[in-house]
Amino acid sequence: MIETHGYGMTRRVEGSAADAELAIRSALADEGFGILSEIDVAATFKAKLDLDRGPYKILGACNPNLASRALDVDEEMGLLLPCNVVVYESGGGTVVSILEPEVMSTITDAAEVADIAAEAKERLRRALEAMA
Repeated sequence: MIETHGYGMTRRVEGSAADAELAIRSALADEGFGILSEIDVAATFKAKLDLDRGPYKILGACNPNLASRALDVDEEMGLLLPCNVVVYESGGGTVVSILEPEVMSTITDAAEVADIAAEAKERLRRALEAMA
């Protein structure tokens, strides 16, 4: 089941963060998204702060077609790209959360951005639903 909140869509799944990450990467690829960036928050905290925490990754997902269309409408949309996907373990399972792309349409008056954001949202929702 996908839960929504003001700025994201979340799905809780059984299994490890590593398994969930593989599943969401595959589902995103099926929807035309690639991963442009990856931040291993747990490793960074360990290296920089000597803090131990469970697995936590931020993946920067981008659908080049949608991103190009958004930038054609408003160059400043790049501040909101790529769409962040967060994967972390919690409560015996794993959480996968994706930034709500329709946040973009609240920042600009361009109607075209709302259409692009709605399409991105639908693709990202399908990716969350498709995780095995």
